[in-house]
Amino acid sequence: MAKTPMTLRGAELLRAELKHLKTVERPALSKAIGEARAHGDLSENAEYDAARERQGFVEARIADIEAKLGNVNLVDPKLVDADGRCVFGATVDLEDEADGSAVSWQIVGEDEADIKSGKISISSPIARALIGKYAGDAVEVHTPGGVKRYEILDVRYE
Repeated sequence: MAKTPMTLRGAELLRAELKHLKTVERPALSKAIGEARAHGDLSENAEYDAARERQGFVEARIADIEAKLGNVNLVDPKLVDADGRCVFGATVDLEDEADGSAVSWQIVGEDEADIKSGKISISSPIARALIGKYAGDAVEVHTPGGVKRYEILDVRYE
């Protein structure tokens, strides 16, 4: 099975979520299930059903995170030496050729992607178009809204 790329920050966030699920959510759900059981007939007990359903979601998320962390290829962007090339973990400054607006994106793993904080998934159309390119290159991105053209202003490894 291929290793999944992830930045150090992304792995830290997953570990923190895993710790929270195991130390806070799991015990709280066990308590809620115990309290709901004490209410009597389980066949018509909505609190019990809701707690068990939530427990299923939490256990599935724990298993998912553990699998991801067990199959991760950690990348520290500060240690990447790609000679100015766009690679996983790089932060890329772009200029939209249509309106001249500037934007910065860091190329990260799928679990870390957050458009509002400037992080795009390695599997996104923009990241796929940027990989392997250098500052000064022009890229064409095929998006659901049509083709967008950008010029790469700078590639940083932070």
